[in-house]
Amino acid sequence: MAQRPIWRGHLRLALVSCPVALYSAHHERENLHFHFINPETGHRVRMVTLDAENERPVQRRDLVRGYEFKKDHYLILTDEDFESVRVESSTTLVIQKFVPTDAIDPVYFESSYYVAPDGDSGQDVYVVLRDAIAKTRRMALSRIVIARRERAVCILPMGKGLVAHTLHEPKDLHDPADLWADVPAAKPDPDMVGLATQLIDRQTGTYDQSDAEDRYEARLRELIAAKLKGEGLSPEPEPEADRSNVIDLMAALKQSLADKSGAGRGKSAPSPAHPKGRASPKAKAAHAPAPPPAAKRAAGSAAKRRAR
Repeated sequence: MAQRPIWRGHLRLALVSCPVALYSAHHERENLHFHFINPETGHRVRMVTLDAENERPVQRRDLVRGYEFKKDHYLILTDEDFESVRVESSTTLVIQKFVPTDAIDPVYFESSYYVAPDGDSGQDVYVVLRDAIAKTRRMALSRIVIARRERAVCILPMGKGLVAHTLHEPKDLHDPADLWADVPAAKPDPDMVGLATQLIDRQTGTYDQSDAEDRYEARLRELIAAKLKGEGLSPEPEPEADRSNVIDLMAALKQSLADKSGAGRGKSAPSPAHPKGRASPKAKAAHAPAPPPAAKRAAGSAAKRRAR
């Protein structure tokens, strides 16, 4: 079944425009879904919408929207009311300006949408805008109304097309000032920064889609499969966290570089074990190799079950 657009309109830069449609970039079809179950009967629990006063069930399709202007008093708004306040961004993505691609911190990015040509007309304008934005290494800023709310968006090239990211307003985010208040203001030792930079260079590689794998969900799927077979799944041991911070940072950095001296840049070969007495438990935990992929863990768990 073809994906349905969530918005249709025009993308416009000055006097140039082309018809486009927005499609959600995310989906949840692969996610695990759970239901609330009554443990006494094993039956699924049904959520019922009730009138707050008479507690009678009501159908969601029959509900209307109301604004509470004072306690328990509501102003009812109709579809015609919402239609009467439409703004230009309801139907047109007007590019207001361009900014460098690193001008917006990723913490402000919210949802992503693919921007695709809507029909055959205007595709020449679409590809010109895509290539021009890519060549200048900038992103376009615009506004769009989605679900009766105007959102600021930035538009970037991606592959053969464009992608729009809705942006949080500053007031949507918590102020981190208090969280970072105790971070030392003094500059760290340049030699230690240099060693840490070398360590970063040694571990630099290319991004792979498996880097974003949800390992918790993978383990949860293993557990579900095992329980359906009447088996269990042993929890993976976790290293004890050492929050004392009693560690010789310079020695730990040097040891980390020494441990990775045989590995090439960008490769993720596991580090050899630390010799006894060379680093604290925290350092060992920090430098331990990443856990194996979920597929390998699943195979290992299956092998253990067969052995039993």
